[in-house]
Amino acid sequence: MVKEIGRKVIAQNKKARHDYSIEDVYECGLVLMGTEVKSLRLGRASLIDGFAVVNDGELWLSGVHIPEYTEGTWTNHTPRRERKLLVHKAELNKLIAKLKDSGTTLVPLSLYFKDGKAKVEIAVARGKKAHDKREAIKTREADREVARVVSRGSSGKSAKASKRYED
Repeated sequence: MVKEIGRKVIAQNKKARHDYSIEDVYECGLVLMGTEVKSLRLGRASLIDGFAVVNDGELWLSGVHIPEYTEGTWTNHTPRRERKLLVHKAELNKLIAKLKDSGTTLVPLSLYFKDGKAKVEIAVARGKKAHDKREAIKTREADREVARVVSRGSSGKSAKASKRYED
């Protein structure tokens, strides 16, 4: 079997970056069953409802949906089961300390294979309020507008010609 080199992204949680302000990002290993790995290799997973919790000094990933492997038999896994995350003890202690702050949570950002091993990127995040989300959208649109104006200026069109196209 040829060993995979690099990083192959399986799933991303784009909604998390919109709903939360990301403070710190950690890479964790996953304890998976064989059929889960096969399903992930097919690129099937959803992180949308996912979150991580600390139970008895261990880090667990909940709410992540990895569908059953279609070729699997009675040994197939449960799609929404809790999965253990593998982190160093020092990282776990840092995470526990950061989670003691009110309003912080652990959300998965992406799920990928790195050198043939399944990894999940989790973030210590703080929930955004509605006005923070609107403010982020305004700044993003302002940045796009600036980029649009800069690209028009570099395309060689005169200001008069670009004004004509806007009307």
